[in-house]
Amino acid sequence: MAIVQFIIELMGATMLLLYAVRMVRTGIERSFGARFREVMTGSRNRFGSALVGLGFAVVLQSSAAVALLASGFAAAGFVGFGTGLSLILGADLGSALIIQILSFDLSVFVPVLLAVGGWFFVKTERRGLRQTGRILMGIAFILISLQFLRNAVDPIRESAFLPAISGYLEADYLTAFIVGAVLAFVMHSSVAAILVLITLVQIGTLPLGAGLSIMLGANLGSGLIAVWLTRGMPAEAVRLPMANLILRGGFALLALVAVNKVNDVTAWSAVSAWGPGQTLVFAHILYNVVLLLISLPAVYRLEPLVKLIVSDRDTERSGSNLPPPARALVGDADTTAKTAIVSLTRELLRMSELVERMFLPVIELYRNNDPDLRRALREIEDEVDASLSAVRAYVAALPVEEYTRDDTRMVRGLMDYAIRLESAGDVVVVVFTRLSAELHKAQRDFSDEGWKEITRLHAAIVHNLRLANNVLVSDDVESARLLVEEKSEVKRAERKSRKRHLDRLRAGNIVTFESSNVHLETIRALRDFNSHIAAIAYPTLYRAGQLLETRLINDVHGVRKA
Repeated sequence: MAIVQFIIELMGATMLLLYAVRMVRTGIERSFGARFREVMTGSRNRFGSALVGLGFAVVLQSSAAVALLASGFAAAGFVGFGTGLSLILGADLGSALIIQILSFDLSVFVPVLLAVGGWFFVKTERRGLRQTGRILMGIAFILISLQFLRNAVDPIRESAFLPAISGYLEADYLTAFIVGAVLAFVMHSSVAAILVLITLVQIGTLPLGAGLSIMLGANLGSGLIAVWLTRGMPAEAVRLPMANLILRGGFALLALVAVNKVNDVTAWSAVSAWGPGQTLVFAHILYNVVLLLISLPAVYRLEPLVKLIVSDRDTERSGSNLPPPARALVGDADTTAKTAIVSLTRELLRMSELVERMFLPVIELYRNNDPDLRRALREIEDEVDASLSAVRAYVAALPVEEYTRDDTRMVRGLMDYAIRLESAGDVVVVVFTRLSAELHKAQRDFSDEGWKEITRLHAAIVHNLRLANNVLVSDDVESARLLVEEKSEVKRAERKSRKRHLDRLRAGNIVTFESSNVHLETIRALRDFNSHIAAIAYPTLYRAGQLLETRLINDVHGVRKA
């Protein structure tokens, strides 16, 4: 019975730890998600990129999250292979450093973190303070979960069950290595896996020798996570985590053999003045430091090798370069409301993906005068127009008079969003292509400050596009509220950019003067595009009763409207 209770308590503590780590990451992504690309793609050398990756891993508490970001930017052409791999290697060291911070006994801060974080999250409406509250509460939950882990293990420390397993893992270091890799992969978090491991070693439940082998396996599992999560992505995205896996896996196996050649590895904790838990933390950090130092000089030379493993031909077979999927509209005059709503949602998701494909290269339009890119955007817009026509015909044929009022509103809301998506595509083809052509024809350019403002707005809207897709699929009220808040942030950013632009004009900036019209129309078009894709949030908020009918003040000078 004690073993069953131990397993239940261990699973509960582990799930709380995973949830807490994700809670912190969500708060940070919602606060700064739109700025990630600007920072991650800003470095021009591998050492600077490694430092950026380290910083992001400490902030996000996940090297896998940084690897996914770097892979996505590589697929979009924003970072090269060497820069992206440097980011991931730095992130691995950053995740090791966050483990050091969380391994300290910080339980005294838990009440303060809960009180301050809870107040910010529950009692304030400002987006930044709410996300700060989420982050603080997530850190508190991490500390609480670690205490739960210690309490769960403590009662059976003297039982015959754990010592038998621990002794086996210490004797068979290869099995311990595999256990570590599986543990990190299943938990999808090397930080959480190694924190659990450190707790077991610290209280003496697991010998240091077995802990070292499991820790090295967890480093291999950490590399596997990113490879698994990027499966099916373009080859440029898959190559980065694959290169990282080759480096981490190979070095982990070498370190495993070297560590277990020591005759009495458990004696390390006796020699060390830090104790077994802290010794394991230092070993984990040392592993990542050495891996970073020996790998950084070779990041650019690894690309040909990785291309042999992940070729463009493999990606084509996986389907990433195939034509877009066929339309998802299924049904006839007898179509039920549920079938119609599902079909419309799938088709709108397809339209949204087409619009995203159009919007992503907008920055490239302004950088290079590429007629082929303009032609490709027009072809995608034709597909979006055809999709809207199909949606119109489909909705017109539905027996909406037989649907409930809520179902009818849902169908009409989806139809309205299809119109907004088509309008967003028009903004790209009609406005952005015209403005970029004017800029190139006049051989003008934006000021450095103006260009940064435009790229920041573009990155924020890309983030909102993907959030809008989540709202479309999930109909989640919290995500819809966040999308509306992000829409307000884009409006504020557009107003600030316009104000700074006028300030530069008054200061006599000649570059700003020459590109003034294009700059002002571009940021306005970015705002319009964002308004179109954010429209999906309003039906969800209206159904949840979280949307006002009007912004007009009903009581003016004490006279209330009848």
